[in-house]
Amino acid sequence: MRRLAPYQSGLWLAEYGDVRCQLCRIYRSTPQSQLPQNHSSTISPNNHSFFTKLRQHVNYRFDSGLLCSDCHNSITWLPKSFDVDITAGTSLSIQAATYYDYPIRQAIRAFKHHEDMTKLPLLIHVLRQLPRPQGCHRDNSVIVAMPTTNQRLVKRGFDPVSILAAQLSKHWHIPLWQGVERIDDTVSQQGLTRAERLGNLDSAFALRELPPVKRLLLFDDVATTGASLQALGRTLYDQSFSLAGVNSQSSNPYQLSAYALAHGSQL
Repeated sequence: MRRLAPYQSGLWLAEYGDVRCQLCRIYRSTPQSQLPQNHSSTISPNNHSFFTKLRQHVNYRFDSGLLCSDCHNSITWLPKSFDVDITAGTSLSIQAATYYDYPIRQAIRAFKHHEDMTKLPLLIHVLRQLPRPQGCHRDNSVIVAMPTTNQRLVKRGFDPVSILAAQLSKHWHIPLWQGVERIDDTVSQQGLTRAERLGNLDSAFALRELPPVKRLLLFDDVATTGASLQALGRTLYDQSFSLAGVNSQSSNPYQLSAYALAHGSQL
């Protein structure tokens, strides 16, 4: 997974340090009831626990909301999850953090297509609205980010989905797993119908190794029809049996669920 270049890190860290709301640019404030009880904004350099308090202060700034309450409440969070079929009798549930509407749509496009790192803090705020999967932890689950092709990686110079997935991994304390690769001969999904998306994704992924755990949390930035996540889920389901050398009629040993920043539009 590609790491952020120093200038990229600097851009979005500068946004994190800004006390203004990421949308309206007015001072963002957190209701007193939501503040950690052990947080203190006063740090005395003479105190023997100065560095401990400094670390707590930095962690608080990174964990606090990046929007003011008015902007946060203006966005519709957690639309109803939807299912896509993987195989007969097996479906994949997809939960998005919000809809692919303003202002999230513009932020995703700027980050994804123009490498605008100043939009990353807003997208991290969106990520944090996703509910932590019940019963999942670092020992029994992994996050599987939607892989990109080498061609797209060279063209863009960075992998936006893997960067977002890394932030989700830190938030949930669940590791990333990169055992799936994407084949280079598929075209972009943008502008295609659902039937075209499904046809375009036939044999789009290849499993390099068996998943190390049983709970697989798939992640993509935008789930319009869920076709990409559906194809990724099918690859994990079907090719896992092949690599393990067992009959595909056996019960599926993996539990799959999927998450995305945004889904469709509520209009």
